[in-house]
Amino acid sequence: MDWTSIYLKTSNLNVFILGTGEVATRRANKFLDHGANVKMAGNNLDSQLKDKGAVLCSTADVDELVEWCDLAVVASGDNELCEYVSSIAENKLVNRADYPYEGDLIVPTSFEIGDIEISIFTNGKSPLMARQLRKKIQSIIAEEDIREIELQDYARSNLKKVIDNQKQRRKYLYEIFEDENINDLIKSNRIDEARDYIDNLIRGLN
Repeated sequence: MDWTSIYLKTSNLNVFILGTGEVATRRANKFLDHGANVKMAGNNLDSQLKDKGAVLCSTADVDELVEWCDLAVVASGDNELCEYVSSIAENKLVNRADYPYEGDLIVPTSFEIGDIEISIFTNGKSPLMARQLRKKIQSIIAEEDIREIELQDYARSNLKKVIDNQKQRRKYLYEIFEDENINDLIKSNRIDEARDYIDNLIRGLN
C-alpha cells in the first residue's frame, strides 16, 4: 500500500480547485471550513461558497492559479484541462478527483462529532463500504465519549503544569479515565463537578 493517513494543516493554505461542479463544491466546502484560501476556476460559483470566501476565476488563468496555490485540486469534466493542470503542478500537492491515485493527496470520506474527526479510506476498494462503515462508527460514538475527550484534554493541560514526565502524565490520565466517580459525573453530564474533582486529584499530586 503506497498511501498513509496524515492530517494536513489547512489554515491559510492556498487551494486552487479546477472545476465548480458537485465534487469541486464538496472539496471547496471542506477546505473553506478548515481555514483555507480557495480559488476556483469554472463557470459558476455556489452562493454559499462565495459567502465563505471562495473566489471564482477563469479557466484561462490556470497557470497563475497553479503558481499561487499550495494545493491543486483537479475536479473538472474537461479531461484535457485536467491533464494540463496536473502536468504544470509538478511542484505542488495535487488531489485528482478524476484519477485519485495519480495525485499526491486523497481526500477520504470523513465526518465530525464534536471535536472528533474520523476519516475512512478503503484504498479505493469500496467507496460504498467506506460510507457504510461511516454510519456504523457514527452510531456507536456517544455523547459521553465527547465529554470524556473534553475532560481528558482538561486533565492533560493541567497535568502538564505540575508533571514534566510524559509517562507519569499518561499514567495519571489512565487513572482519571478509569475513575468511577468521574465516569458517574460524565454520565450525568455534571462536567463542572468533574473538572473540580480532577482539580482536587491533581492538587493531591503536589
